[in-house]
Amino acid sequence: MDFKWNWRIRYIFHLHRSASMLLLYEYDIFWAFLIISSLIPILTFFLSGVLAPINKGPEKLSSYESGIEPIGDAWLQFRIRYYMFALVFVVFDVETVFLYPWAMSFDVLGLSVFLEAFIFVLILIVGSFYAWRKGALEWS
Repeated sequence: MDFKWNWRIRYIFHLHRSASMLLLYEYDIFWAFLIISSLIPILTFFLSGVLAPINKGPEKLSSYESGIEPIGDAWLQFRIRYYMFALVFVVFDVETVFLYPWAMSFDVLGLSVFLEAFIFVLILIVGSFYAWRKGALEWS
């Protein structure tokens, strides 16, 4: 692809490419983006930990609900069925993410990819029957 970049950026990348022969030229922008996008959150968390004052007192350690002190225990325990239901939802959500590109290019890929997708769906159907038998899909 021919991008029409500013001459300064092209010059910087030319110097970078001529200085290092170890990187793959096609992926220079990808690696630069990956490094920069990884460093920004790491530096942000590090700076917030260094610059933020640490004042732990009884007021900061107490629970606070809408301007009044909470009555009873502030920590509530969730039932495991919420987690199981969410886990089954995530499995089927990931299934959709994997099957959508396959469905969009079904006519180009051929029989071998169809068999792989069929096995993938079969494994997910067996897993859903297992979750149903174990009671992960029952709400009561």
